[in-house]
Amino acid sequence: MAALASLLLVAAAVHSAGCSPRPGAGLGPAALSSEHEFHFKSWMSQYNRVYDLEEYYYRLQIFIDNKKRIDQHNAGNHKFTMGLNEFSDMTFAEFRKHFLLTEPQNCSATMGSHLMRDGPYPDSVDWRKKGNYVTPVKNQGPCGSCWTFSTTGCLESVTAIATRKLPLLSEQQLVDCAQAFNNHGCSGGLPSQAFEYIKYNKGLMTEDDYPYTGRNGTCKFKAQLAAAFVKEVVNITKYDEMGMVDAVARLNPVSFAYEVTSDFMHYKDGVYSSTQCHNTTDMVNHAVLAVGYAEENGIPYWIVKNSWGPYWGQDGYFFIERGKNMCGLAACASYPLPLV
Repeated sequence: MAALASLLLVAAAVHSAGCSPRPGAGLGPAALSSEHEFHFKSWMSQYNRVYDLEEYYYRLQIFIDNKKRIDQHNAGNHKFTMGLNEFSDMTFAEFRKHFLLTEPQNCSATMGSHLMRDGPYPDSVDWRKKGNYVTPVKNQGPCGSCWTFSTTGCLESVTAIATRKLPLLSEQQLVDCAQAFNNHGCSGGLPSQAFEYIKYNKGLMTEDDYPYTGRNGTCKFKAQLAAAFVKEVVNITKYDEMGMVDAVARLNPVSFAYEVTSDFMHYKDGVYSSTQCHNTTDMVNHAVLAVGYAEENGIPYWIVKNSWGPYWGQDGYFFIERGKNMCGLAACASYPLPLV
């Protein structure tokens, strides 16, 4: 929890630095109810937030706006609920800048190399329950490095399935070293391109040997310490969501990217769906890991591992509606074949 708190304080400092005149900066105590301040101060205590006076009233107004939106959503008839979390003092513009992919992503595999098999498939699959195949949820912090966590999560799992040994792999190596494969460190990248880097770089180090800093750095890869390797990169054909089902059901977890819109940062539980997001390859801005799928009240969904820490969503996971290419999630799914 201490590590999370320090990351959150860093996030608060980063997104408060260098702001132009703030829309809520002139808002004084008289305009705010004691109930609002009570909720905000309780939230500040929970997430170890500290502000100067101007910042306090600016963040309080954003918090109030976010809480109103959450309460309005939860009063409606939706498949998922929203809740306060560590991002509740941030506008979506701030959140997008620090936690999502900011470089345009060429996210497309028109004809993939994944070979489908005929079903039938199980009604539900969860690789977390099959054995020691999925590492704990990690926290990317205020760096658009989600693509590295999707990459390591998938390679960790496929390596464990092949060897029965679950490694903890280095996201920082990908942040620092994978630029030649059209990745951009804290500004974004794609798992498929990261798998290609690992394949041609001849390995990825462990988290212990190349620890995460959450910021761009110089490459410090040491070939003799490489701990996981990629034999081939498998792309699933663009928009082929049944191909994703086939891969997750038969083989292993699968990396994918999709578009996060403003309501998703407040996700708490249930099956996420949206009418605001796009389902095309050019709008994806976040990469995650599908570790399984199931169905709830007649709604099929993916079980997805995120990289915003274990206190966001459902212990760091979320469900997203399956079978509709929701938010473009079937635009560029991929996984590696491990070299063991």
